Amino acid sequence: MATRCLHWGPWLKWPRARPPPARNTLTPAFCQRFSTQTTPQICVVGSGPAGFYTAQHLLKHHTRAQVDIYEKQLVPFGLVRFGVAPDHPEVKSYGAEDHQALGIPGEELPGVCSARAFVGWYNGLPENQALAPDLSCDTAVILGQGNVALDVARILLTPPEHLEKTDITEVALGVLRQSQVKTVWIVGRRGPLQVAFTIKELREMIQLPGTRTILDPADFLGLQDRIKEVPRPRKRLTELLHRTATEKLGAEEAARQASAPRAWGLRFFRSPQQVLPSPDGQRAAGIRLALTRLEGVGEATRAVPTGETEDLLCGLVLSSVGYKSRPIDPSVPFDPKLGVIPNTEGRVVGVPGLYCSGWVKRGPTGVIATTMTDSFLTSEVLLQDLKAGLLPFGPKPGYAAIQALLSSRGIRPVSFSDWEKLDAEEVSRGQGARKPREKLVDSQEMLQLLGR
Repeated sequence: MATRCLHWGPWLKWPRARPPPARNTLTPAFCQRFSTQTTPQICVVGSGPAGFYTAQHLLKHHTRAQVDIYEKQLVPFGLVRFGVAPDHPEVKSYGAEDHQALGIPGEELPGVCSARAFVGWYNGLPENQALAPDLSCDTAVILGQGNVALDVARILLTPPEHLEKTDITEVALGVLRQSQVKTVWIVGRRGPLQVAFTIKELREMIQLPGTRTILDPADFLGLQDRIKEVPRPRKRLTELLHRTATEKLGAEEAARQASAPRAWGLRFFRSPQQVLPSPDGQRAAGIRLALTRLEGVGEATRAVPTGETEDLLCGLVLSSVGYKSRPIDPSVPFDPKLGVIPNTEGRVVGVPGLYCSGWVKRGPTGVIATTMTDSFLTSEVLLQDLKAGLLPFGPKPGYAAIQALLSSRGIRPVSFSDWEKLDAEEVSRGQGARKPREKLVDSQEMLQLLGR
């Protein structure tokens, strides 16, 4: 029997540690009133951080609430599990299901893929296991200058032996061991003051073993006075970039960089215009970049083409220009341009009783703390609507109705206890290699382990 959904209602748990308590406006009297009312049945679709934080807040502030979480994958935790960097388990990323297309000629060529798919491949997301990236080229180009771009570059350039004790998949590790990629360029439309990555990830790239950093000092001319005017986090980040680009290296560091077998660099003021094909037209061989200049000030700064172009040879192009949510169902409103569900403080417009949180609520912005706060706010709005009598309190079958529907379709959901069996198997497989786990990536194998 096919199994296409994961359900775990009363077994709600966070993967490892409890998230910090919520800052909320719910009074003790408010919570006490809830404890005497009929049990509300609440369904959360998606078991990533937004879903977990929403469910946690609901359960904390409504003692009789029954929360059921549904997940399309056979394993829970979304991109907490399938996150950006296996060597950064403490900052696993999260996000939407799709990526922003480049919208340029040649994007469909072999050798071009989204950073999101590449991340899913090395983190064991089943739908990305057929990606099979060809790393036989010398140079890779990543389009976009956010943390995902730096994470992907770091994985491409990190010595494989440094990844062996992480939960990266064995298949991905085997491909990386054979990789010929020596240089990674990270390309952005705007300049050093507009990069989207954070200083921690930048510092780690600068200090990456066996790797030298390439920055053009000309990109930083005239920036020193402007750096003084920006907020402190941006100031520290830009100062580090400026020092790295312009400071004269000591003898020891200069020797280290000169002998480094790999390199990475940032290329600013360039926008992708076309993926260049190989002579036989069978795969990507480079990318044509439009040179840009900045117009406007502050948040309104935008990149406009100068009319000049530059061709950059490479055998791998990874687009990291943003994640994007997909519509869940025709009955749920969706703004395809913004990639969000139209909502007011989490209330879905025109659909009473339906709420949203996370990136599908506000777009693909912010970090894990942003999602936590955002999810708490959505759950508070839901609880306030319950208190105001805007939602029905009458008897609702909850999961019983879904269970009957799944049964009628021949679908057996994976329960949380089923996940615990898969979890134990992954941990067991990882022990031999001294890894935290060896992820299961084949859905059929997972079902067989569960006796399906």
